[in-house]
Formats: sequence, C-alpha cells, structure tokens
Amino acid sequence: ALRALNELAIAAALPVLPQSDESGYGVASIFHVPGKKRAWVDFQNDVTVKDIKIAHAENMRPVEHLKRYTTLGMATDQGKTANVTGLAVMAEFTGKTIPETGTTIFRPPYTPVTISALGGGDIGPHFQPRRLTPTHRWAEAQGAVFVETGQWMRAEYFPRQGETYWRQSVDRETKAVRSAVGLCDVSTLGKVDVQGADAGEFLNRLYSNVMNTLKVGRVRYGLMLREDGFAYDDGTCARLAEDRYVVTTTTANAGLVYRNMEFARQCLWPELDVQIISTTDAWAQIAVAGPKSRDLLGRIVEGLDLSNDAFPFMACAELTVCGGLRARLFRISFSGELAYEIAVPARYGQALMERLMQMGADLGVTPYGVEALSVLRVEKGHVGGSELNGQSTAAMLGLGKMVSQKKDAIGAVMSRREGLAGDVRRIVGLQPVERAGKV
Repeated sequence: ALRALNELAIAAALPVLPQSDESGYGVASIFHVPGKKRAWVDFQNDVTVKDIKIAHAENMRPVEHLKRYTTLGMATDQGKTANVTGLAVMAEFTGKTIPETGTTIFRPPYTPVTISALGGGDIGPHFQPRRLTPTHRWAEAQGAVFVETGQWMRAEYFPRQGETYWRQSVDRETKAVRSAVGLCDVSTLGKVDVQGADAGEFLNRLYSNVMNTLKVGRVRYGLMLREDGFAYDDGTCARLAEDRYVVTTTTANAGLVYRNMEFARQCLWPELDVQIISTTDAWAQIAVAGPKSRDLLGRIVEGLDLSNDAFPFMACAELTVCGGLRARLFRISFSGELAYEIAVPARYGQALMERLMQMGADLGVTPYGVEALSVLRVEKGHVGGSELNGQSTAAMLGLGKMVSQKKDAIGAVMSRREGLAGDVRRIVGLQPVERAGKV
C-alpha cells in the first residue's frame, strides 16, 4: 500500500499501533443488574426479577414449575427472548449453574420466521387450502363453473353451448333429474365409520332420534342437536353390519361433527366399546337421481337386485360394480326423485363418473351441480345448511317429532325448555302465484 501511494506521489507512513496489555483478564456473565427498581425479564408476560425471586421463595424452583408459576416464556415467543435470562436469575438464587437448574423444552420455529414469510402467500386463491373432489378434473373438462363450499371446490353448474345465463343451465339440469337421470358428485359430505359392540348405543346418544333399533342393511335419517337444544347437523346413518355403521354429515359441518363425536367417545362415555374414524377423503360418492336412475345403475351393479321389493327406499348394501370394484350403494334421496348414492374408493371416483356417463347416454344422463341440487332439495322441502344455521330448532325445521321422548340424547332435554319449545316460528316453502312470471 505504501509503495502504491509513493508511486502516486502521496506521502504516507505506517500508523503507530497500540500495544496490548498481556496481563490476565476475566469474562463474567451478567443477566440482571441488582437494584431496587423493577427489572423486566419477560416483556410479553410482564415477568420481573422479583417474580422469579418470589417463585424461589415459594419453592417453585424446577424450571417447569417456575414457568407455570410466573408464566415466564409462555407468550408468543415461547421463551426465546426471556427464558435464558429467567433461568439464569433462578440459578443465581439457588446457587447453581443454569444446566443444574434445568432448561425448558425448545420449541419450533428454532430460528425466527418473519410474519410475511408465514402469511405473505396467503392471498387470493391461496388464502386457504382448496380441496378438490375426486371428479374435479372431469368436471373441469366439461366446462363446469365452480363454487367454494367450505374448503371444497364444487361444480355449481355445467353450462352448454348457447346458454348465456346460469339459470338456463340450472333449469336444464333440474328438469333432466326430474324427467330422466342426473349425476352429482356428493363426495364432500362428511363420512364417519363407527364400529364396536356399543356403536348403536353410542349413535343413539348422539342423534335426537332412535338409532339403536336400525337393522342391518338399512339407512335412517338423523338429526343432531347442540347441548343447548338447537339443531346443528343432519345426515344419514347406515348400518352395514351388527357392529358397524357409516354416518354422513353435511359438508360444512364434517369436521365439527367428527370432533364432537370424538369428544363424546373419549370424555362423555369412555366406557362404551366404540371406535370412530373419518373416511370423508377415502370414498368418492355420486348421487344418481331421477326416474331412470335404477335403469342406469342396473348396468354397472353386480349381483344385486335393485327392485323395490329387494332394495327398498332407505336400503344400503356393500357390493361390487364395473367388473369387481368394491362399492357401497345407498337408496336415499336429497332431490325427492327415485335416487341412489353410490360410493367407491376415491381414486376410482372419476372413472366411475365417466362410466356412468357412457352407460347412460341413451337414457339422457346429465351431470348437475350444487345449484340444481339446491333447487331440487328446496322443491322437496329438505333442510340444508341455510336452515341449519345455529338459530333453528327441530320444531322450526318441521322435524320436531325426530326428538325422541323415549330416550335421552345430547340436547334433547334442553330442546324442551320453555323458552325454546314455546317458539312458534316455522320454516315454510313459498310458491309463486304466477308460475310463468319472472322472479
């Protein structure tokens, strides 16, 4: 450097460097400055040195006791800004080292993560996870318009060439179900497998109506009440064997119902021999509805008589379809027409839809979305999510007789309290005076 500066005609010299003192020195840690004023340790939970001293005096000296006694490190940082200081102060009071005093469990994230990294991508369609039905790709190929229901993306309607308004598509799909046969993916309905020697008694305590008398091979419509007596979910309960049931719930309440069932199993009635598991994502389920639905299913079902006598309304069975594929068939109707719901393992959902469309072409088979499904169920008078809003009772929904007077169930007693039972409001259907008029 000096040579380079000299070549540039710049006078320079080496600086005089200080000489270090070679005498010994020591380093000591200091975690708090003694004094009479308040000394903060944990700024989030307002823990001070005095609080730790009191914990020491109260014999709350083990770190887990110290943590719970003072709430040290229990805020959003999980102790990353305060625990070491707090442990050092306790170690000082006990006359031990920090390792001897003990350390708390280290929890993730182990290194700081910015809020923008956690939430920055959660915008627009990425705001929450999207769940796709087993037939989603098929529906996309058919030009379906999708609607978000819960976290699911469901086909709302299937517009065809020349249809410029959604009502045109919905009216066409509705008429197809009423006159021929329609297909709708209903896989989003919650499904819970209930097994065990006490499964019937368990369900009998959950549903307001009687369930333990249900025979094998039969389905029963059920209503669930909250503990305050209000209705909160409805669905079907199918008995596949003496000790096995399959319960369906509404799409929106699938998680809530399963959580409540698990709470009841573990906490309310642990003595019952019953096990439950959610199988919502394991099965694809397709509604086959309309006067020609039996004809269509007869072309894929194997070894099962679908006649009224052999397979009546509210029947269910495990069977095979399409050359040996295991399936479940339920003769239930959300639309009011002759209808079935057929379930196959989820990975075969799209293949089943394609096969049904192929086999039913001469029958006028038509895919329909949730908008037509809503029209059909309103015409039938079936309650749905709009009515099960947490503010309606069984009586308001016209389901008062489903709250059994012969047994107890969650919410049954509270549903009969004066303030609730005396409510005379009822949900009713309306019909237009001029049916041809524009709404």
